[in-house]
Amino acid sequence: MPSLRVLGHAFRAWRRNLKWRKHEPETPYLADLLSGAPVCLHVGASDGRHSYVMTQVAPKATIYAFEPAAFSYAVLQLTVAWHGIGKQVTPVHAAVGDRAGEMLLVTPRKISGRMGRAYAFVADEAPDGKARPDLQDTGREIQTTPVVTIDGFCAERGIGKVDFIRMDIEGAELIALRGAERVIDRDRPHMMLEIHPLMLAERFGGTAEQVVAFFKGRGYRMFALNGDRLEERFDAASNLPWKDYFFIHPARAARLPDGVFKARMAA
Repeated sequence: MPSLRVLGHAFRAWRRNLKWRKHEPETPYLADLLSGAPVCLHVGASDGRHSYVMTQVAPKATIYAFEPAAFSYAVLQLTVAWHGIGKQVTPVHAAVGDRAGEMLLVTPRKISGRMGRAYAFVADEAPDGKARPDLQDTGREIQTTPVVTIDGFCAERGIGKVDFIRMDIEGAELIALRGAERVIDRDRPHMMLEIHPLMLAERFGGTAEQVVAFFKGRGYRMFALNGDRLEERFDAASNLPWKDYFFIHPARAARLPDGVFKARMAA
């Protein structure tokens, strides 16, 4: 039986989804990326809000939702069940990285005393001092989490084509991308990726520029919201704690649904 806290969090997530509340401003653009029966990977799924949106804009989609935190995974399972989307969404209790195995999941405790579950990140060792450079915290909770690579997971499941990847993993972007190189080079999936410059630098020894270079070297085009306008760009704002970006490969532009991305890729 789920705990009362899990039930409470799942209920709030379920209700928010039904009202389309607390979704990032980039979320409506998923309808311009997905159609038909795509295979989607939701990496850092949390309570499953983006998985839910994917099912609404692509009702025949197959979605694998990766969530490393035991608490959030329990919430994800309930949210998926209550929405009745279990035939489309498969929750996976794991983080995603560049090697399979185990890592630590570090969840900061905010100054309010509540756990900062949205700020949890993976690490090889428990950090000294502050958990994150961009957050005031009063401690942290540490648990062990399984880790998979996207390449290994897709090979094991016999997934022959990945169409879309949503990734929000608090600075672990580079290690996740390195573990997905075969799938990305094979399928050229559309991607919605949150880049965390400060966490990349402070906790993973990387940079936002390296993430952008990963895609630029593969011929992708990069888009970001500026207010309510979607603009093409090839830089990541290193002075921001995080921001979402879209990456689209020209080889798949003709098969995009009619919408802003198809129009921009044709320009």
